[in-house]
Amino acid sequence: MLCRTLREVSAALKQGQITPTELCRKCLSLIKKTKFLNAYITVSEEVALKQAEESEERYKKGQPLGDLDGIPIAVKDNFSTTGIETTCASNMLKGYVPPYNATVVQKLLDQGVLLMGKTNLDEFAMGALGSDTGGSTRNPAAHCGLLGFKPSYGLVSRHGLIPLVNSMDVPGILTRCVDDTAIVLGILAGHDPKDSTTVQNPVKLFMLPSLTDVSKLCIGIPKEYLVPELSSEVQSLWSKAADLFESEGAKVIEVSLPHTCYSIVCYHVLCTSEVASNMARFDGLEYGHRCNIDVSTEAMYAATRREGFNDVVRGRILSGNFFLLKENYENYFIRAQKVRRLIANDFANVFNSGVDVLLTPTTLSDAVPYLEFVKEDNRTRSAQGDIFTQAVNMAGLPAVSVPVALSSQGLPIGLQFIGRAFCDQQLLTIAKWFEKQVQFPVIQLQELMNDCSSVLKNETLPSVSLKQ
Repeated sequence: MLCRTLREVSAALKQGQITPTELCRKCLSLIKKTKFLNAYITVSEEVALKQAEESEERYKKGQPLGDLDGIPIAVKDNFSTTGIETTCASNMLKGYVPPYNATVVQKLLDQGVLLMGKTNLDEFAMGALGSDTGGSTRNPAAHCGLLGFKPSYGLVSRHGLIPLVNSMDVPGILTRCVDDTAIVLGILAGHDPKDSTTVQNPVKLFMLPSLTDVSKLCIGIPKEYLVPELSSEVQSLWSKAADLFESEGAKVIEVSLPHTCYSIVCYHVLCTSEVASNMARFDGLEYGHRCNIDVSTEAMYAATRREGFNDVVRGRILSGNFFLLKENYENYFIRAQKVRRLIANDFANVFNSGVDVLLTPTTLSDAVPYLEFVKEDNRTRSAQGDIFTQAVNMAGLPAVSVPVALSSQGLPIGLQFIGRAFCDQQLLTIAKWFEKQVQFPVIQLQELMNDCSSVLKNETLPSVSLKQ
């Protein structure tokens, strides 16, 4: 049985074609078979099986909690989970078991999901995985043939998400299709008294209408996103997507986001500054790992942070502290904040001119082979890879990456739609129409994954799991 959507799996559970326990065991078996991928830091097998039993009882009584009851999920290891270790893939938090759930985790558990475990990420989500701070949901989605959605800043609670950059962090959603994203978003969105940045007004369920006529839409194509590094394959698909909208009667126009060229530098200054501030709490006295050196407080503090953080994290902390020095604060941090406002204004001007959504690439190319990937240092690679995604986080806008096609190498490529702030439903409605038109080859992707698995099982993969 090949189920593509949450609703299909939910229907199978309701019809008794499969039980929550059977589904849970199948997923646990797959997790074990693919352990060599280092996808999970913690597998919560006992928790998931207990939740499956409880779900099964509800189904027997004909009282499921909703479409997510009995559905297996995984949560990035930077979201707090009661009784389950939460490490952010860092020695600094090794052994930390939170006494509470992140709001988004609790909302999902309240719907009867099965928590399979905590998935891997760069330490404290400082690379291209984790919560979406600069593209970390959309970029992996584009490379994996998935739907990657970043909600408007403030639509979904950040409570319990261990912060990287408070002003840009957003819980992201990875699913197979737009409808699944809408289901999850409808559960997660809304005001949270534990997060003062969330919307104050109640949020209605995100039921997406089936858009049949796009002739009244205006699609913007940012000319600054046509960069020299963009691969010819992605550029071609971007052009074909624009032609698709135009052929269906939509108005497709070139627009300008003139401050795009400053976004990477601006993001770097703001990101590292907030990283330095957030990481200051991990000093061996207040939070996190503590070394055994007791010569002096200063020596203990230095050794703790050297042992607890990797080179990338320490490098960003040093950069951020440099920008926050009294003599540098005005020239770097304050100027970057002003540029951030200009970037946000660029988007506002485009949307105020009548554009409904922006259509852009998500990534420069399909996934880069590992040996090519590691030729660049983390900071350079992140800056290059996030060129189409970082500005959206600085502006607080919703964005979604939709899988479009497989490259000549047989790897997925995605395109990004960017919407107005808090017009997430409109954005997903348009993405749903586009998804239906392109009909991304899910079966081919599954075959590709199987091929990759058989090859990778015979190779030694670099471990990016929790440092020992």
